[in-house]
Amino acid sequence: MSILAAAVPADYEAPGVGDFWQPLIGSGSTALTRACFVAVISVALIAWFLLATTKKRAIVPSKGQMATEAVYGLVRNGVARDLIGSKEFLRFVPLLFTLFMFILVNNLFGVIPFFQFPTMGRIGFPIGLALISWITFHVVGFRKHGFVGYWKSLVPAGLPGGMVVPIFLLELITDLFTRPVTLALRLFGNMFAGHILIVLFITGGWYMLTSGGILLPAAGAVTWVFGFVMTLFELLVEFLQAYVFTLLTALYIAGAVADEH
Repeated sequence: MSILAAAVPADYEAPGVGDFWQPLIGSGSTALTRACFVAVISVALIAWFLLATTKKRAIVPSKGQMATEAVYGLVRNGVARDLIGSKEFLRFVPLLFTLFMFILVNNLFGVIPFFQFPTMGRIGFPIGLALISWITFHVVGFRKHGFVGYWKSLVPAGLPGGMVVPIFLLELITDLFTRPVTLALRLFGNMFAGHILIVLFITGGWYMLTSGGILLPAAGAVTWVFGFVMTLFELLVEFLQAYVFTLLTALYIAGAVADEH
């Protein structure tokens, strides 16, 4: 980034936080932003795709049915069953599958033409999803162990008496604060930073390509190559972030429903 900054003229305006605030209708806290619009579009597209690919299910599946079954199988078998266990996992599959699909599609919108905006780059969306995860694993924990038993189970059996209070406080902070905060910030930070870098390479490269001379257009062409590489890398990150969020949610649920929490 420092090399790019040195090569671009001083009047170039680099992308920043303001680029993620794009009100389409209204203003202030009640504005309908681009992120809200993209999120609504993603729900419609996911619903259409799932209905279209499963409406006429067949023993010999179509490409769409194969894609849907592959994603569902990944979440059902590779995440829910492996982490939560065969006795408890089925009732959590709809939640985990919904989280994975919603996050993945909204992440991918960050590199899809005409959208090119990662919804999860707006902190409110990751916070909302993290709260859903947080509420879910606490509620199932209360139902499994009872309210008092759930909090008592934070402390492993057999600890020396002097360690009980410190361990309980650490586990309490982890359950109430650390888990939801890290869930939200991990997803937000990766989507925000990735989008900023891609926009920086693309707009900076275009500026240099159109600035005249010899060196700047050459540097602009190289910058666009880096932008293309970053886009490919961002595709991997977008998938991984959806998977990690879903995986951690399943892991927290597994801990809440385990016989020894």
